[in-house]
Amino acid sequence: MTTRRLEGATGLVLLLGVLWGSSWPMFNVVLRELSVWTFRGLAVLGAGLMLLAIARLRGVPLSVPRASWPALLGGAFGTVTVWYVAATASVLFIPSGQASILGYTMPLWAALMAVLLFGERPTPRLLLALAFGAGTVALLAIPNLRALAGAPSGIACALIAAIGWAAGTVIQKRADWRGTHPLTLTAWQMTWGSLPILLGAAILADWRPFVPSWPVLLAAIHLAIVPTALGTLVWFRIVHLLPANTAAVSTIIVPVIAMAGGVWAHDEPLGPWQLGALSCCVAALALALLKPSARQG
Repeated sequence: MTTRRLEGATGLVLLLGVLWGSSWPMFNVVLRELSVWTFRGLAVLGAGLMLLAIARLRGVPLSVPRASWPALLGGAFGTVTVWYVAATASVLFIPSGQASILGYTMPLWAALMAVLLFGERPTPRLLLALAFGAGTVALLAIPNLRALAGAPSGIACALIAAIGWAAGTVIQKRADWRGTHPLTLTAWQMTWGSLPILLGAAILADWRPFVPSWPVLLAAIHLAIVPTALGTLVWFRIVHLLPANTAAVSTIIVPVIAMAGGVWAHDEPLGPWQLGALSCCVAALALALLKPSARQG
């Protein structure tokens, strides 16, 4: 990899960390007036339509082979529907920074699914990564269960989000996309994945007419455009510049920034338990995603 290419990737990783990490503390603002279902349904649909428009402007084909649609819809349900609803709901019960740490244990669940469902042999590195992942959950669960009445619900939502994202990722990695452009796939996944969320909003949300306050409305628009749509485009570029595993491990920066943002914006707790959980999360993802370099001889 050239120096210029590496420098460009490093800058984009930092940008992605800001775009995605800074979004977590903002959830609390939006959820003061909007339900999880309403907010996420409209935001994800808007982002999906925006990505479709960008793909069209860039001349990227929007068609998806018929044989790839089952995988597209399955991936959309996990990585979009389950992830966005459960991850957002988690901040109703636990601090946003801690919810993000649990959510970004996704690669560990994906690796575990590959072992359980497809017979892949677990390596010592993976077993150690899973142990660190369990430590992450324990270090966040113990103080929260003592201090927060809704902690079990929040922890469960964050883990469901991570597992949903992992399941969608496994589906996508094992599908034959027949050369379909990644931007097209993501745009359609976000668009289709938003529909079950909107259905949930129609059934579960309170649809009494009201006008959100300007801070809530601006925060919702920002979350739809900046982290969801623009952040996805930045992620595409990172994946293009870096090897897949290196790109994936670069997302470790997201919960770091999310936790720092939660401390700054909402005075969320930051002590030995939280820092220990963050350290376990970083160690787990590094072990699971980074391959040991071959010795030169």
